[in-house]
Amino acid sequence: MSAAATPTLEPFDSDGVRRVLVVVAHPDDAEYGTSAAVAHWTAQGIEVAYLLLTAGEAGMQRPPEEAGPLRADEQQRACETVGVERLTILDFPDGTLETSLDLRRAIAREIRAFEPDAVITGSGALFVPWGIDHADHRAAGIATIDAVRDADNRWVFPELLHDEDLAPWGATWLLLTGTDPTHYVALSDVDVDLAVTSLGCHEAYLADLPDHPAPRDFIPQMLSDHGEAAGVRYAFGFAAHQLR
Repeated sequence: MSAAATPTLEPFDSDGVRRVLVVVAHPDDAEYGTSAAVAHWTAQGIEVAYLLLTAGEAGMQRPPEEAGPLRADEQQRACETVGVERLTILDFPDGTLETSLDLRRAIAREIRAFEPDAVITGSGALFVPWGIDHADHRAAGIATIDAVRDADNRWVFPELLHDEDLAPWGATWLLLTGTDPTHYVALSDVDVDLAVTSLGCHEAYLADLPDHPAPRDFIPQMLSDHGEAAGVRYAFGFAAHQLR
């Protein structure tokens, strides 16, 4: 950061945050920066869980019945790299994810079951810093934003309470990626290295994308760019909405 630059983001205060739920559409989605913050949080003793809405079975140059289990194995290794023990992968169809009531219910179910203090997901925006976002990413973001509210309302999806004994749960924070950030998590060199390693765990997936840069070639720079806006060496930024 140049001496003349002024930080534009606020540090995210994780006091009182015991659990964080990361909701994404596909295996590997959490590894593009979010996993650096996850590594930082788990090192602090915060429990982080991942909820994947699809198995990513349509994302490789091989049959879906082969790609899905392979990607699940790679995601499990990525989770272990950054200290995530709870990984849930749903079976919504990769490539045609919709913001349906079924999707909202499934996300609300995991929110009630895990009881996170913060939920982090995509913004659901069409235009994101890297271009036009994937339809699944947009659907995942919008559905999760809605499901955070659904999970806190006993009259929405009442069967979760009556049939599954999952009481309403209200998260304190909703953290959105892929939009103008307001807050940041300062990262260490170790956090950045773990983020690089976590994306590298998706070895077979990345091998099917010959034009994809190596994780080491862009993850540190991306987190450095976030750091410049925050006034630190490395950071991960997001839009933080306090709900309660």
